[in-house]
Amino acid sequence: MVSIAGAVIILVGLGAYAYGVQKKAALNKPIEHPEPTTVSFSRVAYTPGVQGYLAEPTAAAPDGVYPGVVMIHEWWGLNEHIERSARLLAAEGYRVLAVDLYNGKVATTPDEARTYKDELDQTVATANLRAATAFLRTSGSKKIGAWGWCFGGGQSVQLSLSGERLNATVVYYGQLETNAITLRKISWPVLGVFGEKDTTIPLSAVQAFRQGLTANNTPNEIYIYSGVGHAFANPSGDNFAPKETEDAWKKTLKFLQLYLKS
Repeated sequence: MVSIAGAVIILVGLGAYAYGVQKKAALNKPIEHPEPTTVSFSRVAYTPGVQGYLAEPTAAAPDGVYPGVVMIHEWWGLNEHIERSARLLAAEGYRVLAVDLYNGKVATTPDEARTYKDELDQTVATANLRAATAFLRTSGSKKIGAWGWCFGGGQSVQLSLSGERLNATVVYYGQLETNAITLRKISWPVLGVFGEKDTTIPLSAVQAFRQGLTANNTPNEIYIYSGVGHAFANPSGDNFAPKETEDAWKKTLKFLQLYLKS
């Protein structure tokens, strides 16, 4: 065991578990990241009838083109929080396409969000995600990753299992695949971020996910934050945990740097 920034990292096979310092109360205050000034953004049609939110650096990439990231929204839809997340990530040197799986609808209540999620046709959603990947690839990005939160975390897994070739997958507390045979479809590195107190994504599922990836020799980093629940990285939620969110953000940037820019 080694102590890193107040957290204990336990290496297990190709995976890693991180248990953060116990947090007694989540302060409902967003992390103060300044609005990027070196990013351009616009709505783009990446598949017929669907517009996503594309954010990318305004400066030319040192090697010609930036790597791409398919960003997948929570069950709320493609809202301002996701758009801002796309801009923040773009400022780190990525072309970020935030997809829209709800055809322009954005939920403002849990009931609306549940309805939109339940109405989703997974076959259509997977085609949508693959179209977003193709958009980034055909417009120049040589390496592409997927990143989603909650509902979007599960969709990040679905895209990774679809046959689409990616270079990195990031899952924040999303529905997981636990069958090791099915997980053979993922041969690239996976980063998973979860909360110890999450009752939606139980730790048993997280452990099975990690074990399946490790059994297939798929590089993976799995972080479980102590004392926090589901959707802890959403500043508008009751479970928001700013310190854990900031730590996860830094780990994600390091992961993407390693596998999309190296």
